[in-house]
Amino acid sequence: MGLNLSKEKNRGMVNEVILGATKENGGTRTSTVCVGGETALPFHHFEGSMPNRPVIAMEVQDVMPDWSGAIKEKLQGVLEDPAAWAAKCVDDFGADLISVSLIGADPDGEDYSPDACVQTVKSVLEAVGVPLIVTGCGNEEKDTAVLEAVAEACAGENLLLGSAEVENYKSLTAACMVYKHTIVAKSPLDINICKQLNILINEMNLNLDKIIIDPSIGGLGYGLEYGYSILERIRLGAVKGDKMLAMPTLCTIGHETWKTKEANASSEEYPDWGEQEDRGISWEAATAAALLQAGAHILVMRDPEAVKVTKTAINELMQSNSYD
Repeated sequence: MGLNLSKEKNRGMVNEVILGATKENGGTRTSTVCVGGETALPFHHFEGSMPNRPVIAMEVQDVMPDWSGAIKEKLQGVLEDPAAWAAKCVDDFGADLISVSLIGADPDGEDYSPDACVQTVKSVLEAVGVPLIVTGCGNEEKDTAVLEAVAEACAGENLLLGSAEVENYKSLTAACMVYKHTIVAKSPLDINICKQLNILINEMNLNLDKIIIDPSIGGLGYGLEYGYSILERIRLGAVKGDKMLAMPTLCTIGHETWKTKEANASSEEYPDWGEQEDRGISWEAATAAALLQAGAHILVMRDPEAVKVTKTAINELMQSNSYD
């Protein structure tokens, strides 16, 4: 006897967004990434279509990262060279995208110039064929100068540039329009601000299929439930027909996970918690798995082992089951 499931009938869908551009489309990428396109809740293959799988971007920084020793050991020999680091993430760990964090631009840190940041991004573009995400250092004034310079120097590559926020979205939106890139619209765990920012960016005539939402998240045990709730509401809005919530979403899994005590505390300090490396991998992979179920499309991750585990989970979740 077959199982008859009650199925939701949705009238909307998540926008399909393409990242990267091949030579035929004005860029230099050997492959592009397409995210979105769903007409149902995450992995509800029995209710609608999910044509594109969630993807994993691995983070690369332009300075020596202040990360756990367990991660740095796996990246030994490439951490001082963003291009080599990116190549290792793609060739050895199977990253679908590379997320270049221009931390060195921070005026309170290395204070790298916009030109220096452009050279870093260009070196990564030359080293890998996958699409790039490029984000700044968090200083609004410096990020404006840096990201505008990167957008111009890499015109046509269809980078994913971030992040635009309600207070400073105009310059980055204009740069994405002029130089043919896609934008990250970042909001602080607030669906109303998320929607408002998408409206503001679209009112500047950037197409909705050139916007990726970063709604902000928390790591496992540190606000994960808030991030999950916002992602879930965004997906529900999209499949119910709200065009201003119909963009794919990006989650900074690695950044949030590796701030937690449980991922970083040593085994000597907390012997009952088990080995620190195992804990960190599990914390990142568990956070990723939860947010995939909430509707995440792009996961920005750090630990290669956590990436491997998450890729396996995505493969299994993408298998459409029969409910006849």
